[in-house]
Amino acid sequence: MTTPENNPGYGTKDTSYQAAGGIDGITRLVDIFYHYVDTLPDAKVIRKLYPENLTISKQKLTYFLSGWLGGPKLYQEHYGSISIPGAHHHMNIRMEERDAWLFCMQEAVDEQPFPVYFKAYLMEQLFVPAERIRQVCEIRKSSH
Repeated sequence: MTTPENNPGYGTKDTSYQAAGGIDGITRLVDIFYHYVDTLPDAKVIRKLYPENLTISKQKLTYFLSGWLGGPKLYQEHYGSISIPGAHHHMNIRMEERDAWLFCMQEAVDEQPFPVYFKAYLMEQLFVPAERIRQVCEIRKSSH
């Protein structure tokens, strides 16, 4: 868990974007993430949620993470504003899918040359939208 002692300002200005290696580092992270989505047995539950060709998915996640981490707001520039749960409304995300997504991301993060405390911070932060997507899907499912 990150604490004030091991968090040199992550989440402020572009500190997280810089810790991730800018757009090049984020692109590497996303490429490895989708490699795991495509190949790990534990990811089969989420692989079916994506199109066969992952090019656009990779671009969207890279662009989103750029802005989300305090860098250029590339997603907004190319696709407009985003509601994270709204962008996933067509998917059935349960705990199993959330956990598979986070597992693949953790594997990809572990391979990055990021500072160790940034890796922990990033995964803590990524849990928040992943869980929010799951909650919205659960609410939507129970209301139908």
